[in-house]
Amino acid sequence: MIRKLIKQMLAAQTLSALTVSLCLLIDSIMIGRFLGVQAIAAYGLANPILLVIGAIGSMLAAGVQVACSKSLGSGSKEETDKGYSSAMVLMLGISLLFTALVLLFRYPLATALGAGKEQALVDQTREYMMGFIIGAPGSMGALVLVPFLQMAGQSGLLIAAVLGMTAADVAFDLLSVLVFHGGMFGMGLASSLSYYVAMAIAFGYFLSRKCVFTFSFRLVTLKKIRELFVGGVPTVFTMASSVVMVFILNKILLRIGGGEAVAAYTVLQNIGNASNCISTGIGGVSLTLSGILYNEEDRTGLRELLKLLVRYAVMLGAAVGVVLLIFAPFQVSIFIPEAGVAKELTIQGVRLFALGLIPCCINNALKSLYQGTERVTMTEIISVLEGALLPSLAALLFSWLWGVSGAWLYFVAGECLTLLSIALFIRSRSGSFSLPSFLMLKQDFGVQPENLLEMDIHTLDDVTAAAQAAEQFCLRHGQSEKTANHIALCVEEMAGNTVIHGFAPGKDNHLSVRIQHKGSRWVLRFRDDCQAFDPVHYVPKGENDALGLRLVTAMADDIRYTYSMSLNNLTIKLSDTNA
Repeated sequence: MIRKLIKQMLAAQTLSALTVSLCLLIDSIMIGRFLGVQAIAAYGLANPILLVIGAIGSMLAAGVQVACSKSLGSGSKEETDKGYSSAMVLMLGISLLFTALVLLFRYPLATALGAGKEQALVDQTREYMMGFIIGAPGSMGALVLVPFLQMAGQSGLLIAAVLGMTAADVAFDLLSVLVFHGGMFGMGLASSLSYYVAMAIAFGYFLSRKCVFTFSFRLVTLKKIRELFVGGVPTVFTMASSVVMVFILNKILLRIGGGEAVAAYTVLQNIGNASNCISTGIGGVSLTLSGILYNEEDRTGLRELLKLLVRYAVMLGAAVGVVLLIFAPFQVSIFIPEAGVAKELTIQGVRLFALGLIPCCINNALKSLYQGTERVTMTEIISVLEGALLPSLAALLFSWLWGVSGAWLYFVAGECLTLLSIALFIRSRSGSFSLPSFLMLKQDFGVQPENLLEMDIHTLDDVTAAAQAAEQFCLRHGQSEKTANHIALCVEEMAGNTVIHGFAPGKDNHLSVRIQHKGSRWVLRFRDDCQAFDPVHYVPKGENDALGLRLVTAMADDIRYTYSMSLNNLTIKLSDTNA
């Protein structure tokens, strides 16, 4: 089932990563074609502010993924709703405050970002920031809504929002340059409006009765806000490191190559950010699933998750890297149609960038996995190494040796050195380079294999076999026949109902059953990919309906249901009658 989940989530996560970079990519193309190289340089100088907006939105989105993966892993809908309500209020407050600050201080910000005393460059940088910052609530809101759409199984709506945003940005950009002649302010405003289009498309679900989340100001708590911030801190390290690196690279390139080198770097960033959506997507899948599996104490699931993520990282990183190597001239021509120094520098930079995609994807998978499994310090260290320290040092050293061509090695050198640093640390800690050692799990994490029974169910015959296996599993652990019968009945009733009423004809539905013995308690987890059905709050029509479900509910000490990522998740806890 983990393989199926990764496939379902990866495309949507990758597309969701485009919610910010796609508008920036389109703006860069339009600016290069209609406003010239100096305008591209101004756009590049404004990039740190744009990255800060993305950093805040990404921080809240990551905090949502961490906090809600815990509540989903424990089966608490109320805690998930608290995360939803708190995130919405927090996003709106922060985005409005940030908008006001940038609008008030846009002139000194443009100067501080490196525009210098050249008035035309200062004005263009300031104007683009002013237009773009108006869309900060939409930009941050789009990022924060992404994990909730994923958890609700609304991948199709997510894709529709991204496509709608893309079409709107192209249309608004063309109107700005061809009809209204809005200059850099118009380009920034076009992006702002397109973010609000994406928000409008996505928000239709959250206002509908189908929404699985409940918003209430009563559910907004300081404790949950603090949890969102703590969960998102590692992402702040990542994004802040990116801001620092962009600032340093701009300074280096201005010194050794002037405005044309900065323009080339701006185009390289946009192509790189679009290409890096695969690594961001892998990281998003890693963060969400590792958090759920970690809180379920599923060591086997985490091993399979990491193995599959590394496999996808290599495959996708190699595929996108080959595309960049071959089609670099064509891609750059979209941004810079005229031949010249800036165009040649950009083509060279794109091809060197392509070499770092595989280690980048692996680093993102590991970094997010450590965040999901509460190895926050490890995530923060990797973020600083990968995002700022190692690429900046590489740019300084290699630019001193080979000029702008050497500076382009910042990405591949930074990613490779970061992956090497992680591997050497794991080796020093565990004495092994084996893939499971990269999980960094404690020896006592989860349940021992002898206390765990996992089964996949596809037919009613499988249900009968699973119930018998569960009964024998309990008896082997010295349980009474009463306990063994209770657990076997739970498996038979819940799994049987799922196969009979949930499995759709002709569809490859899947049901997994996990039984673990923890101390004096038995924990049963049922997970299926059928239509949403909440057996905990289901109200039967008549007294004779759902007798098996009523019996299971009566036997259970605790029973919880959640629906996330298009999956029904049911957790049942029963006491050990021998205890």
